[in-house]
Amino acid sequence: MKNKIELVIFDVDGVLVDVRGSFHRSTVQTVRHFTGKCVTISEIQKWKSKSGFNDDWKLTTAWIRELGGGAKYEEVKTQFMKFYWGDGTTGNVAREKWLVPERLLKKWAGRGELALFTGRTRRELAHTLDHFRAAKYFKRIVTMDDITRLKPHPDGLLRILNGRDPSRALYLGDNIDDALASKRAHVPFLGVLPRGSHARQMRGKILRDLGALAIMHSATELDVWLARNRDS
Repeated sequence: MKNKIELVIFDVDGVLVDVRGSFHRSTVQTVRHFTGKCVTISEIQKWKSKSGFNDDWKLTTAWIRELGGGAKYEEVKTQFMKFYWGDGTTGNVAREKWLVPERLLKKWAGRGELALFTGRTRRELAHTLDHFRAAKYFKRIVTMDDITRLKPHPDGLLRILNGRDPSRALYLGDNIDDALASKRAHVPFLGVLPRGSHARQMRGKILRDLGALAIMHSATELDVWLARNRDS
């Protein structure tokens, strides 16, 4: 990269992929399925602004219980995945949108190492990376299937670092647990929250308080940030 950064680690949902139509829609549908109550995608941000809800199944289960439902985690997970996958072509997964142009991934991968640390399962991630032909740009990948302790624990970041100096890495994420994991691994953190979004309004200050070096509108602004901070 243009400065001392040699490794850039990305969260996936909300950073590289717009999941409002996939995971967020599945959350809303699952809550409605078990409670009969209509909730909105924008309301998800109140949960994402708390620690402990990086796991969408856990978030959905807690939301259902808050609304008076009694569904157990495994029941919620099963129904959620039915909405997400559908029959393979009609599920919400088909609504995902990739946010970073391939030319940028190619440029970044040519300058340093790119990696992924996500709360997704390996199957979910593999499907998305294959669909958008992006897998080849990431040398190291850690999913929820690869570690015992999930975010906000730093285990995934430490596994990617594999003994390397954390100050030579960056982690880009969009929620509280991303920032906490980054802080605990001593990896510099950049928040990614779209300008004017509910997410930015609710979490921008929190992420800064947790040590975010900046809050970017999009991961595509990484080059601009690196250029401004090349001597830091």
